[in-house]
Amino acid sequence: MQGTGRHESNAARPLFGGALSAVIPHNASDISELREIPDNQEVFAHRHTDQSLIVDLLEYQSHVEDSEAARYHFEDLAGSYEASSAGASVVGSVDPLPKPQLSLQECSSAWLLTGTQHISKFNEEAKNTVNIHLGLFRLPQFSTDILVTFNDPVQINPQSSSAGVDGVITAPWTVQDFHQLLQTLRLLDPGVFG
Repeated sequence: MQGTGRHESNAARPLFGGALSAVIPHNASDISELREIPDNQEVFAHRHTDQSLIVDLLEYQSHVEDSEAARYHFEDLAGSYEASSAGASVVGSVDPLPKPQLSLQECSSAWLLTGTQHISKFNEEAKNTVNIHLGLFRLPQFSTDILVTFNDPVQINPQSSSAGVDGVITAPWTVQDFHQLLQTLRLLDPGVFG
């Protein structure tokens, strides 16, 4: 994939203390510099939009078939976002990611899910409509599923705390930015999996 020229740097950024790396999109703030983040997570937020990227190291779900694993994790996210009521969470598509296009060759399979969830921030009543782009890398040899989530709000409820976000000063992240992250994710130290 060709770069858009909007990136501050196409250099890979270390993740999980350098155990993994990936190209993170422009205007990313590392949320761990602002608040505590679980050790199995890396969280980035766009500096001028309400978009976020989350990389999770999760327990491998051996009871779930590869083709259903992305949907399993999407539904798990919906539960944690309290978006599990009828119509609050919709899967648009689930497609395999071609392994030759990935830097993370250790995965047994990789999947891309696109869906929508109606979620609130900080347990607010107001629900926002968010496009969820989810990349799943399955690593059974390490008992790990790596989940990469791109939260892209498309409709902000006026009562939401997100409604106060100023107008976009710089370009928001794109699905192409997310795909670049997925394609450049690389394992450097398998010791991260314990």
